[in-house]
Amino acid sequence: MNNTFFRGYFGTYTKGESKGIYSFGLDTEKGELTSLEVAAELDSPTYVSISEDQKYLYAVAPGGLASYEIDAASGGLTLINKVDPREGTPCYVETDPSNQFAAAANYHDGTAVLYKVNPQTGELSEQLSVAEQQGGGPHERQDAPHMHYSGFTKDGKYLIGVDLGTDEVVTYEYSSGDLKDVQRFAASPGAGPRHLAFHPAGKIAYVMTELSNEVLVLDYDQDNGSFELIQTIKAIPADFTENSQGSAIHVSSDGKFVYAGNRGHDSIAVFAIDPETYQIKLVEYAETGGNWPRDFVMDPTEKFIVTTNEESSNAVLYKRDAESGKLSPAGSTLNVSTPVCVKFLK
Repeated sequence: MNNTFFRGYFGTYTKGESKGIYSFGLDTEKGELTSLEVAAELDSPTYVSISEDQKYLYAVAPGGLASYEIDAASGGLTLINKVDPREGTPCYVETDPSNQFAAAANYHDGTAVLYKVNPQTGELSEQLSVAEQQGGGPHERQDAPHMHYSGFTKDGKYLIGVDLGTDEVVTYEYSSGDLKDVQRFAASPGAGPRHLAFHPAGKIAYVMTELSNEVLVLDYDQDNGSFELIQTIKAIPADFTENSQGSAIHVSSDGKFVYAGNRGHDSIAVFAIDPETYQIKLVEYAETGGNWPRDFVMDPTEKFIVTTNEESSNAVLYKRDAESGKLSPAGSTLNVSTPVCVKFLK
């Protein structure tokens, strides 16, 4: 692999024409998406995650998770194993920095689940711990807990769970193999927090809410895992009254910009980060070139962003200006059925 070609993967719903996980390429010299191929057949692997050492890919699967060995040259995936101890399919998966644990968020039963991983082989083993949420919220979709995100802190100290149904961000200790609830942050009732991204400095987190379509800026205490709200800002225009739901959120590695996806408004909101307060200010709304942008990702150079539009079944490439943060269409699109997640090999 050269420094102008990068391999990526799409997780999809297989309710239509999709077969499962797809690989693709990005030619940064030409500014072009290429080489769409089926990498692994699997039922609705909507979310995938790549291990820190770039050797293994983990996907949500019916009842649990699936692990694959990555052939970086071809993009091919070889199944290592599956674990399926539960009913339903998770909506999020991530491995810890040492690739010794994998965590899954289960939307339908409101749980965070911890699995053991063999870091030498990538193999998933037993389900170690299940953290069950209780409660709900005022919105019609908050009849029960709906865990939507389970991600590890960069220092490997905590697992963070984000629950759309209970309006909570939960901090767990996990190093013993047992999920221990140590801190809870409560968002505004009905906000429906969905995903979280840390600032590279590590002491600030940005949370995307699905139901209120806002970005929450949270101060994060790296010692005890607690969060405190310092700003709330809408991710869609104030005069937009049609249905819109927040989706993914990402932070540039230089710590200067936050990007937030809006399904319905069909945009990525670009925010500039104040270097002193870490609060954010709107730069622009960039149209996503399709309907219902479920996810997006910056390529390893961060000169491009790829968006996945679930309802229009396409992935669209954008150029990214590192100085202004703004996005502009690169003129390249891939047709991929009902895409959800997108990830790059580094």
